Amino acid sequence: MKLLAHHLRLRTVASFVSLALAAQMAWAVDPFTVGDIRVEGLQRVEAGTVFASIPVRVGETYNDEKGTAAIRSLFALGLFTDVRLEVNGNVLVVIVQERPTVASVEFAGNKEFSKEILQGALRDAGLAAGRPYDKAIADRAEQELKRQYINRSLYGAEVVTTVTPTERNQVNLTFNITEGRTARIKDIDIVGNKAFSTGTLKDLFDLDTGGWMSWYSKSDQYSRAKLNADLETLRSYYLARGYLDFSIDSTQVAMSPDKESISITVNVTEGERFVVSGVSLGGNYLEKEDEFKSLITIKPGEAYNADQIAQTVKSFTDHFGNYGFAFAAVEPRTEVDRANNRVAIVLQADPSRRAYVRRINIQGNAKTRDEVVRREFRQFESSWYDAEKIKLSRDRVDRLGYFTELSITSAEVPGAPDQVDLNVDVKEKPTGSISIGAGYSSAEKVSLTFGLTQDNLFGSGNRLDLQLNTGKFNRTAVVSATDPYFTANGVSRTVDLFYKSQKPYQDQGGNYTLVTMGGGLKFGVPVTELDTIYVGINAERTQIKPGTNIPAAYLAYAERFGYASTSFPFTLGWSRDSRDSALAPNAGRYQRLLGELGVLGDARYIKANYQYQQYIPLSKRYTLAFNGEVGWGKGLGGRPFPVFKNFYSGGLGSVRGYEQSTLGPRDVTGAFIGGTRKVTLNTEFITPFPGVGNDRTLRLFGFVDIGGLYGEGEKLSASGLRASTGIGFSWISPLGPLRFAFAVPLRKQPGDRIQKLQFQIGTSF
Repeated sequence: MKLLAHHLRLRTVASFVSLALAAQMAWAVDPFTVGDIRVEGLQRVEAGTVFASIPVRVGETYNDEKGTAAIRSLFALGLFTDVRLEVNGNVLVVIVQERPTVASVEFAGNKEFSKEILQGALRDAGLAAGRPYDKAIADRAEQELKRQYINRSLYGAEVVTTVTPTERNQVNLTFNITEGRTARIKDIDIVGNKAFSTGTLKDLFDLDTGGWMSWYSKSDQYSRAKLNADLETLRSYYLARGYLDFSIDSTQVAMSPDKESISITVNVTEGERFVVSGVSLGGNYLEKEDEFKSLITIKPGEAYNADQIAQTVKSFTDHFGNYGFAFAAVEPRTEVDRANNRVAIVLQADPSRRAYVRRINIQGNAKTRDEVVRREFRQFESSWYDAEKIKLSRDRVDRLGYFTELSITSAEVPGAPDQVDLNVDVKEKPTGSISIGAGYSSAEKVSLTFGLTQDNLFGSGNRLDLQLNTGKFNRTAVVSATDPYFTANGVSRTVDLFYKSQKPYQDQGGNYTLVTMGGGLKFGVPVTELDTIYVGINAERTQIKPGTNIPAAYLAYAERFGYASTSFPFTLGWSRDSRDSALAPNAGRYQRLLGELGVLGDARYIKANYQYQQYIPLSKRYTLAFNGEVGWGKGLGGRPFPVFKNFYSGGLGSVRGYEQSTLGPRDVTGAFIGGTRKVTLNTEFITPFPGVGNDRTLRLFGFVDIGGLYGEGEKLSASGLRASTGIGFSWISPLGPLRFAFAVPLRKQPGDRIQKLQFQIGTSF
């Protein structure tokens, strides 16, 4: 490497000497008419590149000035290490020596990053196979590789480049990497705090000194971006508690000599705590002061709270936007009384001018059709600017799930001060997936799954779903196709075909099964922006296949109404989901009501199920969650409720600590046959898993479950309720949401099947 670098430096010096000598030669040549131009020394560079770069053509007069300009322009291409001009009669000869070309780029010793990631980083730095080799670019590439490792807290990483010349003036580059050990945070100290303990303030940080789960959270790996985020969290914590003059004076990050441990010291000045003495409005509020006052969350008599001020300012600007004032500005001004530690806040408003939306521009959607995005918009072109409708439009587009990034910005229209354009920038993500895998649960044992899903079929917004599932007790095959805009008003249509084979959970080794096959047609009618009502009809054929140990209740039903029954149940449902996340919710509410009415066919019944979930954030780390579910079913026309439509309870998803689906009535054979009425109540206290900081993909929870299942004609009573308590954890794993629970029954009855340890992939709550 050193010999080659020395050789290249000599060649560079020679190039400048050649430039000087060529210039002298050009000065010594009398002007003449060029009869021909010949290029020598080219190996990969096209001759046309040289001809296009020199300022002289055949038939033109060559002179000293053009010779000097030709040499300079050829060197400026960066393709040559040496350029000379010679004159042979009336022929101008251009002699060049090309720079070496990178033939290949290899890596040795890399474990933290894949070869593809490192090659991408070097490509951004200007180094890749097929490009001219330049020592300066190679040095820059080394620094880029080191930067990549520093971002992973590998501060001791060393990179040595080996350059191997090959035939045809090419070189092979090998980057030999010694990654070293990851630098860990040894200590975090906060200096100058008096109002709050250091431990309380350090709990706000995502960075920490590590624990037994640091291998998962990587919270003890230093990152400047993470530290800046933690410092902003610290600042917000003080400003939300009245410390108006709080400041972070300095931050020192010290690294040990071996580059394997880091100490962080944050110096702060708290200042005095201020109380809000009053809030007033200033400026122009469109004569709607009462409306704006109702949006104020700042409370006089309480500590100054920057979060409340920011929330109020945002509410004000949004409310101005609802009236079309897209350029409204609201400035919170403080009048500080330091003698009494009080502060008065004046919200100064300037609505500027009213505007309407001229055009909505959608960018970044290479696959998804514009229509799919536009139909979700509630802000229309040529209408007054409405901030509330724009926010609603953004939320609706985001809920499509087709994009990883989405932003809506407004831009003034030149020459039209009362107009704005909305620019919708999206970044698409793959919306199709094929999944093949195996799962294991304490109830189902081994199950195989196959899934084929396309959420945005051909960019149309339609959904196609194929799911196969096999298990010891349940086997399912479902094909579903959904058109979310079957009508222009947003009525969706779903067509289903299904086959389900299931056996109620019991341990007597019976080989009887319930087989249901059929299809369905369902329409979703949006009632409001948050509420949707579903109506549909299914065609189902259910067959009781007798076998050993068939429950007496199934046998009695089959003897009375036949082993096979056909029905055409009507379905009616309603849902509303305001959770902040479907996988790891921290706030919001979810409600679902499903009804089923069978009046056509052999089975006559009515069935309803209502579920309610509420997530209450107690802090950034802790969440209180409630889940309630009620089910009810009844036979119609003097017929009993079909046993194959019964509810089941027990285990994950209902009352943990009991074997799956073993609560409620039994028949004379001892089989668990389910019931016609079900009630379940769950309470969970959720916290990040110890050692992972604020990571929400792995969480610990404590719970209390209460539930009961009652048969037809059985009296509802508290004595039939079961209860349990325990702890568990949830993990959003690559295979899906996984929940593990250890439960201890609090209220049980003789004969109950206890199962303290339970887990399952894909279960909810």
